[in-house]
Amino acid sequence: MKKTILLLGALLYIGIAGAQETEKIKIACIGNSITYGSGIKDRANDSYPAVLNRLLGAKKYDVRNYGVGARTLLNKGDHPYMKEQAYRDALAFEPDIVTIKLGTNDSKPYNWKHHAEFKDNLRTLIRSFQELPSHPQVYLCYPIPGTRWSWGINDSTTLHYVIPYIEEVATEMNLPIIDLYTAFTPYRHLMPDQIHPNPDGAAIIAHEIATVLNEKEPKAIKRRQKAAHKMAKKARKARKQF
Repeated sequence: MKKTILLLGALLYIGIAGAQETEKIKIACIGNSITYGSGIKDRANDSYPAVLNRLLGAKKYDVRNYGVGARTLLNKGDHPYMKEQAYRDALAFEPDIVTIKLGTNDSKPYNWKHHAEFKDNLRTLIRSFQELPSHPQVYLCYPIPGTRWSWGINDSTTLHYVIPYIEEVATEMNLPIIDLYTAFTPYRHLMPDQIHPNPDGAAIIAHEIATVLNEKEPKAIKRRQKAAHKMAKKARKARKQF
């Protein structure tokens, strides 16, 4: 009898813990070194995904950083994102929301020569997330402004070609856009190397993303919250019966 009571108690605890876990909305931030937080001393706390997690609330959200430095959206680029372990980890995370911020490194001449495949590669990346069991809401982010000729990064290419391509795919696939280019334009001085934001710059990006997410209220959030409430209700019912 005593063992039975202990077993029921353990099962009840697991049920409640599981319900609490499902309350967290999982967000995967896909990107390059800007997402990763290159140049930020305490990137674990000051990269924009980390700041975004605090802004949205760590008790309700689990925001994870899947940024990898120098990566391109283009699969024929010098460092394709979709060949990285971080990409596979992001898929395994089965997020509820995905933000994609790639394109800066694609603006390099030796990468942009493959621009004809940019939109198709972007569609492939988007669909790989949409086809997950979690069916996440995908947000496409415009790259922030920035030019570093010694690295080949060309802001003119980003503004006049990369961003229009992203907009076309977003329209075609009915996806929301987060315009980080416009939001960050007045804050170019927050990029010490003209490409990577410092902690204050990362906070600007996080605030813009948080504002859009709060305004859109993705269906994924409501669906996950509904599931959490349902599990919590079952756990409470089981506790009363016990």
